[in-house]
Amino acid sequence: MGELLFQKKISLSTVMEKCIFFVMICMVNCSPPEDPIKCTVNNSNCTITNTYGAFPDRSTCRAAKVVYPMTEEDLILAVANATMAKTKMKVATRTSHSIPKLVCPEGDNGLLISTKYLNRTLDVNGSSMTMTVESGMTLRQLINEAAKAKLALPYAPYWWGLTIGGMMGTGAHGSSLWGLGSQVHDYVIGLRIVTPATAEEGYAKVRTIEIGNPELDAVKVSVGVLGVISQVTLKLQPLFKRSITYVMKNDSDFGEQAVGFGRQHEYADFTWYPSQKRVVYRYDDRVPSNTSGNGLLNFPGFRSTASLVLSSLRITEETEESLGDANGKCINGRLTTSTLKTAAYGLTNDGILFTGYPVVGNHNRLQASGTCLDSLEDLTISACPWDHRVKGLFFHQTTFSISLSKVKNFIEDVQKLVALEPKSLCGLDLYDGILMRYVTASTAYLGKQEDALDFDITYYRSKDPMSPRLCEDILEEIEQIAIFKYGALPHWGKNRNVAFDGVIKKYKNASEFLKVKNKYDPHGLFSSSWTDQILGLKGVVTIEKEGCALEGLCLCSQDIHCAPKKNYLCRPGKIYQEARVCTKADANKKSAAQVTFQGK
Repeated sequence: MGELLFQKKISLSTVMEKCIFFVMICMVNCSPPEDPIKCTVNNSNCTITNTYGAFPDRSTCRAAKVVYPMTEEDLILAVANATMAKTKMKVATRTSHSIPKLVCPEGDNGLLISTKYLNRTLDVNGSSMTMTVESGMTLRQLINEAAKAKLALPYAPYWWGLTIGGMMGTGAHGSSLWGLGSQVHDYVIGLRIVTPATAEEGYAKVRTIEIGNPELDAVKVSVGVLGVISQVTLKLQPLFKRSITYVMKNDSDFGEQAVGFGRQHEYADFTWYPSQKRVVYRYDDRVPSNTSGNGLLNFPGFRSTASLVLSSLRITEETEESLGDANGKCINGRLTTSTLKTAAYGLTNDGILFTGYPVVGNHNRLQASGTCLDSLEDLTISACPWDHRVKGLFFHQTTFSISLSKVKNFIEDVQKLVALEPKSLCGLDLYDGILMRYVTASTAYLGKQEDALDFDITYYRSKDPMSPRLCEDILEEIEQIAIFKYGALPHWGKNRNVAFDGVIKKYKNASEFLKVKNKYDPHGLFSSSWTDQILGLKGVVTIEKEGCALEGLCLCSQDIHCAPKKNYLCRPGKIYQEARVCTKADANKKSAAQVTFQGK
């Protein structure tokens, strides 16, 4: 360790801050996330953002008013009044975790309908193993309520803070190729949705849609443009136990292994550290209910973190960025990876201590976590790591699903880039590498089109939108290789603008979805310019202006789209020549003229 400190020329205190991070997050309570909607008076003159405090284009979304329905009757009234007044509407959830502008109504005069208080369990049927809940119920509530009835939602995302309506709207998922797959919406067998209606119908209509009705395949992944889901009925399973073991391996044969591993283990996933040439395999399967064990998952990245530590982590990364210190990111990345491995990635055998693998426990205790949602304490003491009210993590997310038939080639392309630039992806290790989860083809019109592997990449974002990132070109090339070379599908609730360029053409049943959209909301009251763009109805999602490629608002075609004054110029990719990325040029070879490339 002493030699590393000398090589990096950093103080012992910096490394100590990194080390105590995972200790302190276990010892403090957290301030709960704030309501994403802020109004000046009487729920009027409002703004809305996401939990990260910024949309991809950093715009501020405004609305004239927000309503908080307590019942379905309240919801019907809100939609009716807005429809009668021809007011644009958008649905907002209690924590607003989507990164794109799905919650933004059109203009300043729109209405926000929050599902914050629509969070009750309406029915649990043990014999049919079904559960009906309101759409604002969080995943944490859903898991706990089902467990009380000895039932379980078999697959789900890993973060507690999502709502059932939000998960459906964006196609959220866990990891599995078994059964119906890992997407929550594929376990929905019925729902009620409130849509605009004619004057004769009272301006609002409750549609009850059950399995067997093809319109369910439109509503299951709706990106929020069909209406407001009020109730959801899920098909559950008897509560069961799982056994989890994490194994870290060299990634030399990872491309081959990634294709078949998901067929071997029901809850298989990976955490990949490309710059370290290592990958963590998750061996995770059901076991008999009488298997001993009371394991618990409490993932460190989802725990409450001391605000002082968050600030220290952010300052360290900002310093590394400003100095171009890729080596520093590699050292800190290895430290983070090692610490997580030692902490068993948040698993304990009895809810307190980790004594060794396998960790066996009830499904409800292992499928998701998010204790930073708990909380009473002062924000100046602690927060969720990404809470924008403190100086903490601020990042981009690039998340996409690649067909299993193409996964091997994609992984090998990433490995080729790492071979050319060995330190280029060390920054990912600070965010626990690349999370990779299995998903299956879905009947949902805007769901996954074929069995695939989902790549979830989180990385540094500057507070200054005109500031380029260290090794920016490598991550941009990976993004473009996935989206354009391999035809990846972007996650609806994540990603930068470039990932949604022409995306609707990738869905074979897009026209069927649009038919339902026109039936439910013929005047587009639940639509916005953003949703019209991603659905291919009007305009494009990319925005061309100075510096636009730095934040993924465009693919660069001119140097000015990057940061020529800081020597970041638009150039082809290193292995994918069709890519157009912002590359830091040799200072002695800086071009005085803008270089123009033919765009895609």
